[in-house]
Amino acid sequence: MRIRIVDAFTDRPFAGNPAGVVLLDAGAFPKDAWLQHVAAEVNLSETAFAHPLPPGGDADWALRWLTPTAEVNMCGHATLATAHVLHTTGTATGTVRFSTRSGVLITHADDSGSITMDFPTAPLTPVGVPDVVARALGAEIRSAHDTGPDVGDLLIELADEKAVRDLAPDCALLAGHGGRGVIATARAENPDGAYDFVSRGFFPAVGVDEDPVTGSAHTALAPFWSARLGRGNLVGFQGGTRTGLVRTELRGERTLLTGSAVTVIDGELLV
Repeated sequence: MRIRIVDAFTDRPFAGNPAGVVLLDAGAFPKDAWLQHVAAEVNLSETAFAHPLPPGGDADWALRWLTPTAEVNMCGHATLATAHVLHTTGTATGTVRFSTRSGVLITHADDSGSITMDFPTAPLTPVGVPDVVARALGAEIRSAHDTGPDVGDLLIELADEKAVRDLAPDCALLAGHGGRGVIATARAENPDGAYDFVSRGFFPAVGVDEDPVTGSAHTALAPFWSARLGRGNLVGFQGGTRTGLVRTELRGERTLLTGSAVTVIDGELLV
């Protein structure tokens, strides 16, 4: 059985967000415990498992995502990585429809190798800032929004780009916050205009202290910043040590996320 490590939301190796990708034979998924063991062994933010579905249905592949400790409802970078593997191996071309916990997610690869993913837009609800989050981040918080059950994050707006880049949160404390994790964001201050907003994502509750580039979080970041900047097409820059870019296009109840990916490891899973 082949297993691949793919760097997503980047056009070069050793950047972006790495994901494990395991393409399975047709049929049901293996037992949950086996999937979790493999994800823990890979020990990346997420490992994606996919198997082909019979023709004629609403989707072409079934897709699941697991962190080293838990299964998640939505994952953008591992979906991008899976679509990249399908296209670069000749297993699929053009559009691929994935059946997931978040419904049918559609991806499309263009001639340049970029992949666009069609995800549900996250609903944003203003909320108060939990004390545990404020203490864990140790930064001035301008606003906080709940992102709904599919994404499950708390979206936190900070004062400026430097505040986001300088974050050194207490992840042990942050793990006590309910929900999947916390996304910290601010308007970009880059002089060349290469991106419109910055973010970082912290998910210690599901075994990931910091996720380099979180595609699913951009289904909340896109409507948040589109409302403030007055544009539907934006570019987000995310990450701390590893970074990547996500191009977003807000289309009402759907958000398009576009990025590139690079396969860095192609090996054999022996168990």
